[in-house]
Amino acid sequence: MEMWLGYMRLILDGAWITIQLTVFGCAFALAVAIVAGLGRISRFATLRWLSVGYIEFFRGTSIFVQLFWIYYVLPLMGFTLTPMQAGVLALGLNVGAYGAEVVRSAIQAVDIGQKEAAVAVNLTRYQTMRHVILPQAIVIMLPTFGNNAIELLKGTAIVSLISLSDMTFQAQVVRAQTGNTAVPFITILILYFAIASVITFGVRLLERRLTRGLDGVRA
Repeated sequence: MEMWLGYMRLILDGAWITIQLTVFGCAFALAVAIVAGLGRISRFATLRWLSVGYIEFFRGTSIFVQLFWIYYVLPLMGFTLTPMQAGVLALGLNVGAYGAEVVRSAIQAVDIGQKEAAVAVNLTRYQTMRHVILPQAIVIMLPTFGNNAIELLKGTAIVSLISLSDMTFQAQVVRAQTGNTAVPFITILILYFAIASVITFGVRLLERRLTRGLDGVRA
């Protein structure tokens, strides 16, 4: 019994690494998604093409290759990253590419009348985006952002390939040491589901909070 408690602590240590990857990866992905999404609809052609290039590249290539390239190839160019930094960078850039399209489509989904009303009261483009468009677009983005966050959580398992001791890596260690496959992998299955449920609950709570008072505006 004591042996298995030790193994469970090992998996929980891995769960903490997974949570850190998820939190930092989501924060980075969100920042990248907003920048690339706004660039996607920019008036400046250079920004539009840079955003399109980033989005298509990271959506069109394997995250495994991206992770290996960041962790093993960048050091050859003088940029050495820790496994955690490499994992956050790869996950954030990959999920951020999908999130950028969510930002673009949500902004374009805001009723054109809102933009025309902002022009009528002499708001600048920045003021219109900051005070009129984004508050409504964020509500539209939230459900898909929640899905992207869960996809990022599930994607954290790939960092075991660069020897970062996340849940999946620790479950493999326990399996190798005990010869038991069911217990460690059922455990991490439950933990992944629990973390995903927390993300879903948090997004729904935030969505309800942000939609208060917007029904009349969106109508």
